[in-house]
Amino acid sequence: MAQATSPPEVVKEDERTRRGYSSDAAGLGNLRAGAFVAPALLLIAAFLVFPALWVLYLGLTNYRLTGAAAAEPQFVGLANLLDAVSNPTFWNSTWLTLQFVLGSAVIGQVVLGFSIAWMLRDRAGPLKRLVEGLVILAWILPSAVVSFLWVALLDRDGGTLNALLGIPGFPWLLDHPMLSIIVFNTWRGTAFSMMLYGAALGNVPPSHLESARLAGASGWQQLRDVVFPHIRGHILTNLLLISLWTFNDFSPFLITAGGPDGRSEVLAVHVYKVALQSGELGYGAAVSTIILLINLVVAVFYLRLLRSKK
Repeated sequence: MAQATSPPEVVKEDERTRRGYSSDAAGLGNLRAGAFVAPALLLIAAFLVFPALWVLYLGLTNYRLTGAAAAEPQFVGLANLLDAVSNPTFWNSTWLTLQFVLGSAVIGQVVLGFSIAWMLRDRAGPLKRLVEGLVILAWILPSAVVSFLWVALLDRDGGTLNALLGIPGFPWLLDHPMLSIIVFNTWRGTAFSMMLYGAALGNVPPSHLESARLAGASGWQQLRDVVFPHIRGHILTNLLLISLWTFNDFSPFLITAGGPDGRSEVLAVHVYKVALQSGELGYGAAVSTIILLINLVVAVFYLRLLRSKK
């Protein structure tokens, strides 16, 4: 018996109906997705986008905390930006910030965090938990607490470090302010790098390391040829995050207050001094805009490098 078939018109109508149902379902799905994402977008707009736009606006005015400019700020255009780039103090703070980032983040935290993760990769038991706990404790304690501890450690008269080294009266914070905050930030932020590299090293196939070891590769050759190619994405991600965090870190102010004589006045401290202590909010906002642009350039550079490595 011949099988009955539907007329072409009925088949086309069914296809149009199915397409209509599919488009309606897709539209409903988009609305639901938008409803779930909307609260996060509102928070981002309230706490990130709006403050950034407000800083950009303030940077174009002569707004101050006190005086006539506080009541009726005037639009000055790019005058604040031009004053900033012609100010030797700004360039000195930029150079100090570069030293701070390279010393404590790119070199200190990356090297120390990877070294700890590498040494603990095959260990288990209380020793590993103790080391990880001590490193993470330095990271999760409030900045005010750890800063006070480091001031007590490096104090010239009754500091713990001078007592241990037997050199009472040595002024660490006065003679070596940048070294002090670099070591402090390295100790403080190593935990993130350690945890990230610890997770990354778990993805390196043990058979690859064993094959390299049997082939006579040294420890450095194993790292260079086996480990680093597997975790270079994690390395770049870590460098991006800790570089941006360190670039905007305000903790050095709690230890040295930018002194002595501006020798540890990184950009975050410089903005605080000119905007809040001196009351020049417009100029401080202009410097903050420059910092934002530097952060964007660094982020784009790392992301392009990460994409090219992939």
